[in-house]
Amino acid sequence: MKLQSLRRAVLGLSAAALLVTGAAVPGHAAETADPVLRDLAAAKGIYYGTAVTASKLTGTYASVTAGQFDSITPGNEMKWGSVEPVRGDFRWSGADAVVDFAEANGQKVRGHTLVWHSQLPSWVENGSWTADALRTVMTDHIATEAGRYKGRIHHWDVVNEPFNEDGTRRQSVFQRVLGDGYIADAFRAARAADPTAKLYLNDYNVEGINAKSDAMYALVRSLKAQGVPIDGVGLQAHLIVGQVPSTLQANIKRFSDLGVDVAITELDIRMQLPATEAKLAQQKADFKAVTQACVAVARCTGVTVWGFTDSDSWIPDFFPGEGAATPYDEGFRPKPAYYGIAEALGWSGTPGPGPGPDPVSGCAVTYAVQNQWSGGFTAQVTVRNTGTAPVNGWRVGWTWPAGQSVTQAWNASVSQSGTSVTAANLPYNAVVAAGGSVTFGFNGAWSGANTPPAAFTLNGAACTVSAPAAG
Repeated sequence: MKLQSLRRAVLGLSAAALLVTGAAVPGHAAETADPVLRDLAAAKGIYYGTAVTASKLTGTYASVTAGQFDSITPGNEMKWGSVEPVRGDFRWSGADAVVDFAEANGQKVRGHTLVWHSQLPSWVENGSWTADALRTVMTDHIATEAGRYKGRIHHWDVVNEPFNEDGTRRQSVFQRVLGDGYIADAFRAARAADPTAKLYLNDYNVEGINAKSDAMYALVRSLKAQGVPIDGVGLQAHLIVGQVPSTLQANIKRFSDLGVDVAITELDIRMQLPATEAKLAQQKADFKAVTQACVAVARCTGVTVWGFTDSDSWIPDFFPGEGAATPYDEGFRPKPAYYGIAEALGWSGTPGPGPGPDPVSGCAVTYAVQNQWSGGFTAQVTVRNTGTAPVNGWRVGWTWPAGQSVTQAWNASVSQSGTSVTAANLPYNAVVAAGGSVTFGFNGAWSGANTPPAAFTLNGAACTVSAPAAG
């Protein structure tokens, strides 16, 4: 048995290990075995990680996090605005929860992030600073945060996103007041606070060779020449389906040739919604290509996906109409991208269904046509959980009896194949309490007749159906 598998067997916390042995993941029926990314990655000499939200580290979310990934990054809990919203008032509960979870599950932690222009508290962003005063504030913050977790953080993103797209320096409060030297000061302060952590410079749109990555390359070379303690470069890799840079591997190699490690730190690959089989197939190829580029370069230390499930992705909030950017869907089902990652790490098995949304013990559906016109209609679906346990992640299915089609939806992600329709939860409405309900709606097209569906399922269970309201 591999060391990591043995460790997780002792801990008893891995959903993936349960799947391999044929046992059921709590809350789910037994499934066929799927690959374990953390074991595949370890065999290649790298880690495979995910960003997490501390408050969600329970249930299936926690099981998949612990089972599949050997590194975790707090998505927001270590940012300056989260840990020191008021000067000298440090709030550690979220960050502590992530670090404690990682240590309980044999995982590394990537600390994110010590110095960044965004998510700063107002007292930093809008202060009237002299250079000496701001330098003291910055280095004190680094000393306190990095010092608190001394010896417990594998990588720190010390400085995040210092460049504009053209390679000039971003005019953050640190750049404006302290000038170019703030980056070296931050790295030296981080090394003093935690001598064993690997210290990284991190940015986005630097995955391929371009003006921005050229500027980052020049900065790293300069820092190394000055003796600044920089250990690595983070390429965030917030990418778009079909647009993985052709120079990614060459870019990783040129940074590694400077004598620093390289990591893919925030990988997601978004698409215009709705997702289709063709888009998901391309996304699989893209996740595979990025992972292969890291595996191919000796000093690429690992890959972190920026949230492993679409229910915990930042993309829909920042890119309206886009999403489906992660390896798992909203109901914790592995998408083709997950298997693309596994294939890049040497897996050659057959995809299984993976864990799905929670089973239900009872449900009731009300379907109402609210408006109807020649060739079109608006409908609303209300699903009530009549069982005794909450449902975390839902999929509602039905078949059109008269060839209707969904053209636009809200409060759900709706896909249709032939006459079969599936509506899945969005990140904000995934949980339906016992006795609670969720409502979504859509516009549809019809011709000849607009006969309502006769049956609905919730996570595969048949629901009772109320008589539809008249259109």
